[in-house]
Amino acid sequence: MLSSAPLFRLIRTVAKSSYVHKMIVVWHCDIASPPAQKWLWNLGVPVLVKTRNIKSISDRFQAFPDVQTDAVFSLDEDALITTDEVSQGKLTFAFGVWREFPDRIVGYPAREHFYDTTKKRWSYTSTYSNEYSMILTGAAVYHRYYNYLYTNSLSTVFTQIVDQSQNCEDILMNFLVSHVTKQPPIKVTHRKIYKESMLGSSGRTRTSFSLDQQHFSQRQACLAHFVQLFGYMPLIRSKVRMDPVLFKDPVSNLRKKFRQIEVI
Repeated sequence: MLSSAPLFRLIRTVAKSSYVHKMIVVWHCDIASPPAQKWLWNLGVPVLVKTRNIKSISDRFQAFPDVQTDAVFSLDEDALITTDEVSQGKLTFAFGVWREFPDRIVGYPAREHFYDTTKKRWSYTSTYSNEYSMILTGAAVYHRYYNYLYTNSLSTVFTQIVDQSQNCEDILMNFLVSHVTKQPPIKVTHRKIYKESMLGSSGRTRTSFSLDQQHFSQRQACLAHFVQLFGYMPLIRSKVRMDPVLFKDPVSNLRKKFRQIEVI
């Protein structure tokens, strides 16, 4: 694995956080995982690699016994996080919010559901608005208990839908958590772009797989299936976004605890 690969850079960056106890890489790829010695870096925290003969996109939510902390910070391999964000911003702030609301999914990229009166069905949208009802688990923190529920309490019908589409595991996790808590997730900070694949060489946003029409149609179909299987719509909308105190306030940047958040 090249040292410049997004996954390699992400691991080295996240390892710098004082809140990280252990990192688990769920290897979901057509090519074999790099040899064990390639993962044994001196990072100060252990890095475990999980592979399975029969791969499932739901493997990221497996209730691994190796997870010994209550908080799980779930990150896609191409999540865009800088060293400064780890030390004085993104991970630290999100974890602080989660400790206040440990029953919620707390994270960055948000999505919403709505009822389409024309088609008379629930629909999925990624359009930015004043509300949201889902937090994508490509950059989110949640309680490890939800991994247990996802693995052990959901009917296999749900995971079969996810496996067949190779999509929607994050939507299903949001359905599950809102079904249990009767509460919405919590979005933190103003950041919207969170994937390296969404940035071109000039730094401008470009079309990515997550914006592909087929991908979006799959997510729409998943949402409809999940509503039918749950028997109702468990997702709950929220207008609340958590930002640090002094965020964007006209005071010296040195007085702000999470300075990096304002420049991402």
